[in-house]
Amino acid sequence: MAIYHTEDHVICGSLASITPDDNTDLRACFIYVGGGGDLNVIAAGDSVAVTLRNVPTGSLLPIKVTRVKSTGTSATNLVAVR
Repeated sequence: MAIYHTEDHVICGSLASITPDDNTDLRACFIYVGGGGDLNVIAAGDSVAVTLRNVPTGSLLPIKVTRVKSTGTSATNLVAVR
């Protein structure tokens, strides 16, 4: 797995499966979406969730998130790059 450097110089390189949960935080620099759909996330530094609609299968989203909520998320096979 390649190591990516984000704009604030955090090195990301480990992987973890994401189980969407309305109450549990996680740490991710990028999110890989294995099965397309909607993705309801709280971005790092925010407190309000935003739904990304119709994310295509195979997308690698360059967003730092602290939570992937189960409510409103239909995308599947999610992987955190952290």
